[in-house]
Amino acid sequence: MIPLSIPEISGNEWKYVKECLDTGWVSSAGPFVNRFEQEIARYTGAGHGVAVVNGTAGLQLALLLAGVKPGDVVLVPSLTFIAPINAVRYVGAEPVFLDCDDYYNLAPEALERFLDDACMTRVNECVMKDSGRRVAAVIAVHVFGNAADLERMLPLCRQHGIPLIEDATESLGTRYAQGDLAGKHTGAVGDFGVLSFNGNKVITTGGGGMLLTADDGAAARARYLSTQAKDDPVRYVHDEVGYNWRLTNVQAAIGVAQLEQLDRFVAQRRSHHARYTELLAGVPGLEVAGVPSYAENNCWLTAIRIDASRYGRDRERTMEHLRKSGVESRPVWHLNHQQAPYRGCRAWNVSRAVELWQRTLNLPSSAGLSGSDLDKVVEALKG
Repeated sequence: MIPLSIPEISGNEWKYVKECLDTGWVSSAGPFVNRFEQEIARYTGAGHGVAVVNGTAGLQLALLLAGVKPGDVVLVPSLTFIAPINAVRYVGAEPVFLDCDDYYNLAPEALERFLDDACMTRVNECVMKDSGRRVAAVIAVHVFGNAADLERMLPLCRQHGIPLIEDATESLGTRYAQGDLAGKHTGAVGDFGVLSFNGNKVITTGGGGMLLTADDGAAARARYLSTQAKDDPVRYVHDEVGYNWRLTNVQAAIGVAQLEQLDRFVAQRRSHHARYTELLAGVPGLEVAGVPSYAENNCWLTAIRIDASRYGRDRERTMEHLRKSGVESRPVWHLNHQQAPYRGCRAWNVSRAVELWQRTLNLPSSAGLSGSDLDKVVEALKG
């Protein structure tokens, strides 16, 4: 079976992990944790990186640092992995679901319409007209590594006094190429950004994540909260409720080795996307989903859109056909406003996301995907 997205362990991973074992630095402290944070911060230009156990913890931490309180509202895309939605619920807030654009990201026009039509400013806060609940944050997800249109969304958030959190868990290596954000890395534009290093991401630490921020005080507080809020680490005095969210030195060692290879991994994934686009051009009913021209995208996952009436198979039948041909594929995540825990939450005119969910399938995109394996995927799709 040709897998969808798996890690490539081909650099200094073994060497750095052995160093951890030889020196005894294996837990949530050690030189590789600090090094990984510093090198990620330098690569993204974020100012600070705070290493945490996974991306979801990073998102919850970002919401806490943004001041989101129980009973608040957080604006989120319906089309995304469920992690950022769960993080909203973890802090006691309520998600409101918005529609996506052609690149699977939160649509700027949907955000603008919601803020104009459903919200008002009262006592220097943005609140919903019907309930008076505070809109405490916006989470924009860079889906499949495609940069969300933050050049349009950031001014809206600033205008209404709403913190912007970037879920950049899929977009390490993606930078804006045009406009006021040219040269900026995803995750380093809003108030907070979050990366993931799960096994299927562009680089991996096995698990793990990273909070990004330019704010010195926020970075210090993030480290405080993520290490059990120790006010006196010798006598174990704690004045607040903290969290056991620190990344281990062993994981960070793997991350440092992976980061050394990041540019190659991104180049390979971009090459796969370009090759799929070339080889599938002209196949009736199949379209390789494009990437936004305003950014240099990491092409974490290549997606196709299926017109069943022209292709002859719908998404489910195509996925089964690929499975029988030895190819793993994956549909887009089930839309979150339709998930059982969130069916009672508000969804604001979500329609484009429904269409893309019905038609989209992800193809094998691992950095180490061979040319012959990619040809096999294309041959199966044409068969």
